[in-house]
Amino acid sequence: MSKKNSKTSSNTICQNKKAKFDYHVEDKYEAGMCLLGWELKSIRAGKIQLVDSYVHIQNGELWLIGCHITPLSTACTHVIAEPRRARKLLLNKKEIAKLVRGNQQESHTVVALNMYWKGNKVKSEIALVKGKQDHDKRASIKEREWNIEKRRVLKNDH
Repeated sequence: MSKKNSKTSSNTICQNKKAKFDYHVEDKYEAGMCLLGWELKSIRAGKIQLVDSYVHIQNGELWLIGCHITPLSTACTHVIAEPRRARKLLLNKKEIAKLVRGNQQESHTVVALNMYWKGNKVKSEIALVKGKQDHDKRASIKEREWNIEKRRVLKNDH
């Protein structure tokens, strides 16, 4: 029997595709998240967006800023929901120290790439990234279009 891959597409909650287009990914980390009950219910319903989210480092702690979790109408009858609140990310001290050192370098930042289920917990894949310039983005577009064209040619040959 083969082992089941823990990061299959069925476990993926959402992705930040814009981050991979705008940045060069250097180091990736898996972080846990501190969430409230209504947030988990909304995540299970797929009401989450990572676009324009980033990680802020404050007092040796990591905070996910700009992640939007839309509250369900039934979940917020007894709680005042704040969709864009800062959510704490959980990493060990050595990984946080690496991110702090990397973040202090020029044009480096920390962003969330995707969120996924690991067992019954929500994990976030965060990365230390460096910003791309316009010519790098054009090269990425050209490479992507070339790969699509290659697939078309190979498909038609068979």
